[in-house]
Amino acid sequence: MLRACLYRFGRDRKANVAVIAALTMVPIIFLLGMTLDFTQAMRKKEQLDAAADAAAIAAVRPAMLMQSDTVASDTAMAIFMSVANSMQGLTSAPTPTISVTDSGLSRTVSVSYNASSLNNFPKVLMNSASWPISGAATSQAASAPNMNFYLLMDDSPSMAIGATATDINNLITATAPSKQSASSSQNCGFACHETNISHDGGTQDNLAIARANNVTLRIDLVTTAVNQLLNTWTNCPQTGISGGVMQCMSALNNTTYKAALYTFDTGLNTLATLTTATTAGTKVGNIALMPVLYQNCVATGCSSSSKTTPSTDYGTDIAGALTSLNSIMPTPGLGSNSAGDTPQEVVFLVTDGVEDKISSSCPNATFAQTFGTGPSAVGRCQQPLDMTMCTTLKSRGIKIAILYTEYLQLINLGPSQNITDSWYMSWVNPYDGPTSATGQIAQNLQSCASPGFFSDVQTGGNITQALTDLFIKVASSTASLTH
Repeated sequence: MLRACLYRFGRDRKANVAVIAALTMVPIIFLLGMTLDFTQAMRKKEQLDAAADAAAIAAVRPAMLMQSDTVASDTAMAIFMSVANSMQGLTSAPTPTISVTDSGLSRTVSVSYNASSLNNFPKVLMNSASWPISGAATSQAASAPNMNFYLLMDDSPSMAIGATATDINNLITATAPSKQSASSSQNCGFACHETNISHDGGTQDNLAIARANNVTLRIDLVTTAVNQLLNTWTNCPQTGISGGVMQCMSALNNTTYKAALYTFDTGLNTLATLTTATTAGTKVGNIALMPVLYQNCVATGCSSSSKTTPSTDYGTDIAGALTSLNSIMPTPGLGSNSAGDTPQEVVFLVTDGVEDKISSSCPNATFAQTFGTGPSAVGRCQQPLDMTMCTTLKSRGIKIAILYTEYLQLINLGPSQNITDSWYMSWVNPYDGPTSATGQIAQNLQSCASPGFFSDVQTGGNITQALTDLFIKVASSTASLTH
């Protein structure tokens, strides 16, 4: 009887669930406790990481870049501790390790910390009262440098085109034979300034016609843009600053900016040598279209049999203007306020990007016209910018910023949308497509510009805003976390 009872008890499995539950309770409690303590520790780490990020960024803000390393370190410490001191659940408020390293205009700030998060289940988790956590953040920024800006504006006849499609059509209509029989150039969307219009039997040139009909030209937009840059800007975020974008950014960045103002056509025209932005701004009104003598004649001597001055419409020597500027501009410095340092040097070029000049060579295209024979022969070269001088300038450490006022594709113009410029189609169109923003003209200008300092704007686009945005991009400094 006793043996049978023991046998039945040994074979009874009805209490297995309770036994198994009891055996698994230990690891379950261990895992739950570890999960809760780990999650709590990670939340504290996120808070301290955010504090480290904020501390690192605070030490490289533009205003802080003007302060000493000690001030920057103290600022970062205060930002971090304002968070760390208010946190609950740490064994103690961590004191971060902060390093500040300066290299020229650049500053690098590193913030690291070690802390311990109190465990809710100290006896469960490896008999430990706290969970160790740590983190680090690194930020970098460069203070805005002192800069000298050499503003170089295209004033060639191609900048006389109507500013918008409507302006172009209005000018074509205003110069139609039925409207202007005395115009020296009829059915034309360009308001070229001809000083001897009687040569072609006219009495009024297209520039005068454009002004009489309130047609806005592309060069008018350039003038407005430069005026905002140097004279009047209503959107400066800092109150009490008079002048244009340049004066505003100088105040915001605590830097010194100077400006020189030039136009170019067949050569470099000086409007203002390097001076204060305010003084240079007084010369903005002198930006004007290049005058030509008459149709197909830029200057005197066009009709001479020797053709020492070829009879043609050339008038845009971009590479020549850059060459002249290269001889004017000094070797750039770092742009810091350190004794003996000098400002950075920047060429700020506004152009439609097509060279049209008399030259003995035309490396990027074929001569449209040739004059003379033998070693003295020259030709009319219409080509995308020759970038040789761009390389020379940049190799000297000079920065080049370029605003490309896209060369208009002179196809299907006019009120009837059936006017095509045959000269353009032969000598410029091959480099202006498939669109003006993607053709060889645009590509060469983008290659000429320093990295990140190229912008383009289409006909009818906001040249004033584009020039302002490009200047702010060149002049601005931003801080970044690098971790």
